[in-house]
Amino acid sequence: MMLDSTGIELRTSWFSVTLGTLIEAVLILIIPIFLGRILRKLIIRASKTTHFPWIINQDTGDIIFRMFVLGGVIGALYKIGLMAYEIAGTTVGSIAFAVGFFYFTYLIAKKSKDYLLMSAGKKPSPELQIQAKVFYYTILTISFFLALNLAGIGTYLGAILAAAGITGIVLGFSAQTVVSNFISGLFMYFDKPLKIGDPVKIDNLEGIVEDMRVLSTRIRSWDGTLIRIPNEKLFNSNIINLQRYPARRLDVKIGISYDSDVDTALKVIKRTLDEMPLVLAEPEPLVFVEDLGDNAIIVSIKAWTPSEKWFSVKTELIHKIKKALDESGIEIPFPQRVNWFANELKVKVEREY
Repeated sequence: MMLDSTGIELRTSWFSVTLGTLIEAVLILIIPIFLGRILRKLIIRASKTTHFPWIINQDTGDIIFRMFVLGGVIGALYKIGLMAYEIAGTTVGSIAFAVGFFYFTYLIAKKSKDYLLMSAGKKPSPELQIQAKVFYYTILTISFFLALNLAGIGTYLGAILAAAGITGIVLGFSAQTVVSNFISGLFMYFDKPLKIGDPVKIDNLEGIVEDMRVLSTRIRSWDGTLIRIPNEKLFNSNIINLQRYPARRLDVKIGISYDSDVDTALKVIKRTLDEMPLVLAEPEPLVFVEDLGDNAIIVSIKAWTPSEKWFSVKTELIHKIKKALDESGIEIPFPQRVNWFANELKVKVEREY
């Protein structure tokens, strides 16, 4: 430390600062901190009466306070000359400003993602969760490259991108399945063939969609077991969504004996359908003779019902039709077979005395 006509001066091999400059730097540090505290208190006070609590809250106040503090620190360091120190073709100040920019962009992106999910209620939809994540990572990616430019190392950006590309190729070969599942998951999101809660049939698997993740989809089968399907396999499979539309057709086939009156049987079945409130009148149910089978006349029934009630309506319909046909004397025959022999059979009967 040296004393000259300008007052006290602190000198090192690469920077020097006078007492006056040091006092100014301290003021530059203190004033933003003071203003940040005031704004933080005002935001917290306003959060108690605002209609937008997911935006105006204590977290927002903390972010603003940190911005003021970091701004004061950077300003003070600029004042005493520390930020002018050169390193790797740029200055400490540029690097500090870029780091601060990226840090606060990260905080804002994270809070924005949380606000999107909070505004949807207690249980946000999977689509909204994916949208929030895409928004979050997009903001981070853009801010990262902007921070590189602010740090003064934009000239190295091409080399960084080339290195990232080579790294991506290496990782792609080493984790091909993971990447394939991830890309398939993105395609599934935009294609939207199913959503959580839908009953689905995928090849020979059936159940309820429990969860849709980045790499796989989980289905709870009808017997209560968990089925994990990789998104790549799911994307390439035939997906049958059993509840995508509000109405679904049920098909039932019933055999009646050749001795029964077909017209009477058709009337009984139609009357049974009319008495069921969950069988839709439009489209109109169809009841017709489809085939003359080996053991019975095959009557086909095609009726529409609400998709979520399809299974219960089908079981109830079969039960009621069976009961109505029995009451009307219409026989539902069991399989019968007549054996014919080319040569006459002789049966020997032995009697016991």
